[in-house]
Amino acid sequence: MTTSTILKMKPNHSFSSKNSGEFLKVLEENGAHYLDFNFTDMRGVWQHTAQHVDAVDKEIVEQGIYIDGSSIAGWKSINESDMRLQPDIAKWCMDPFAAQPTMKVFCDVIEPTTDKPYNRDPRSIAKASEKYLKSTGIADACHFGPEAEFFIFDDVKFTVSMNRVGFSIDGEEGPYNTDREYEGGNMGHRPRIKGGYFPESPVDGLNSIRAEMLTVMKSMGVPVEKHHHEVAPSQCELGVRYSGLTDSADNIQLYKHVVRNVAHAYGKTATFMPKPIFGDNGSGMHCHQSLSKDGKPLFAGDKYSGLSDMCLYYIGGIIKHARALNAITNPATNSYKRLVPGYEAPVLLAYSARNRSASCRIPFATAPKAKRVEVRFPDPLANPYLAFAAMLMAGIDGIQNKIHPGEAMDKNLYELPEDELARVPTVCGSLREAVESLRRDHEFLLKGDVFTRDMLEAYIDLKMEEIEAFETTPHPIEFQMYYSS
Repeated sequence: MTTSTILKMKPNHSFSSKNSGEFLKVLEENGAHYLDFNFTDMRGVWQHTAQHVDAVDKEIVEQGIYIDGSSIAGWKSINESDMRLQPDIAKWCMDPFAAQPTMKVFCDVIEPTTDKPYNRDPRSIAKASEKYLKSTGIADACHFGPEAEFFIFDDVKFTVSMNRVGFSIDGEEGPYNTDREYEGGNMGHRPRIKGGYFPESPVDGLNSIRAEMLTVMKSMGVPVEKHHHEVAPSQCELGVRYSGLTDSADNIQLYKHVVRNVAHAYGKTATFMPKPIFGDNGSGMHCHQSLSKDGKPLFAGDKYSGLSDMCLYYIGGIIKHARALNAITNPATNSYKRLVPGYEAPVLLAYSARNRSASCRIPFATAPKAKRVEVRFPDPLANPYLAFAAMLMAGIDGIQNKIHPGEAMDKNLYELPEDELARVPTVCGSLREAVESLRRDHEFLLKGDVFTRDMLEAYIDLKMEEIEAFETTPHPIEFQMYYSS
């Protein structure tokens, strides 16, 4: 597929269908040949199965289709495998990357024996967290604005076997390519290490691909704002507008779908790994968060940096439960190669106005509705439904128990004296540490049956598989350090 093909299709985006008949009419009007049922697994990976429109009728739209849940990691055993995908007819878009006209629809996963949302379905958990917030009377709306970063490379190779482990990454912007032979010559314009923030073309060689990603996202119904180069060479960010919790998680799934597929159309490859490159900044997913009730913003007040007590308590809940949250917001062994000092990573659990070295930052804002907290430690490998829901639950716990986060830290936290630095708590240093923290601290997630023990146990089992694979595989650097010792 060429990039011109993507833009030429100008697909329609989601709207609010009132009923199945209206949805079927829109399916026909858009000339769709296939209806693609999309859902998210526990790791946050978007899954899909397509139905030809000849097989789609009112009953399928209203009752959904059945899938084998035992084939999805962390879900059903084979003796109870049937699960139902229930289309959310308010959330659809045409897929610009499909060769055949295809409409994608977001689905919730239903337990057919009870006809209730499946307790391990991430999207259902996200919806449950919003419902729980309303039930508390604290607020009737939560607003999330995620900022997911990613890398774009030209060539990626890796191998993992009994006697061979390694990887090789190449990106034309990489400073390691300053002396490389290119057909037509090496133009020499590329960002330096940690020198990629906001350079103009031709140093920014990814401007056009980012612009196309943003245009395609807009055509699929994602409200967009901006795009720019990030700090590391080959690193990018697209900006989307804030929305409700579940809606923002849906947008992140579309965001990733577009980024990967537009990069692929350009003959490039995109990754959301937090730390694919040694010695430079990694990718985060900073999450701006706020609450409102009856349209009134609840995080504006007369306390520190114009915040309300409620906002400070929300921050207190995030900081108190941050190490347990890490297992969900930073869910990969690779996540903890980003969470180290020196690369703008927010490892210190403190809050501050405009200070990017704090894990909770208060962005500058004059309007009350813009008052918010930016939680900076999550990364883009997080399952957005689970991560957003978990942070909301931590914030609610902080509000309910009036957990004050203490004094703000307005200094550069990376330059604190050692004795002062030792008194500031930190995020976890490994996925194992994060999982153990979640084992100890998860009661706040169980309120309102938003998360269940069964779901958390299944999630921890999945993470332990990854931890054990990582910890038992020899690493190339170990041969450098120890082979001749």
